[in-house]
Amino acid sequence: MKINTLRFGEIEIEDSRIFDFELPIIGFNELRKFVILDLKKDNFFKWLQSIEDPALAFPIVSVFSMDVDYTIDLSDEAVDKLKITSVDDILVMNIASIPQENPQGTTINLLAPIIFNLKENIAGQVILSGSGYDISFPLFKNN
Repeated sequence: MKINTLRFGEIEIEDSRIFDFELPIIGFNELRKFVILDLKKDNFFKWLQSIEDPALAFPIVSVFSMDVDYTIDLSDEAVDKLKITSVDDILVMNIASIPQENPQGTTINLLAPIIFNLKENIAGQVILSGSGYDISFPLFKNN
């Protein structure tokens, strides 16, 4: 399948890489199909590209590849909606906010990670209620 994107131009992807968002991204309830783009294999950031809106792509990172004390406790409802049967089947990513004028000011949303069920190709953004995590965790400590 070929998709047109505003940021990356036309990209060929396999249908099997498309995730159906059972729990939508906050503020984007109408968009349900996304793909993870890993355009530069060694890059820290990946992109969560909407299939339905060529202009929408979120930079995402795995905080588990950083030195951050981060644990997630999913509600039973989230586990059911995302059909999670094993932690080995999930990928946890967090949306980053990269200020164009100051990339060193990049922050990561720890409060509402994106949970991908790699086995079922479904995903969702989950709010970790009561976790104490912030939506603007600084990526760079010397900020």
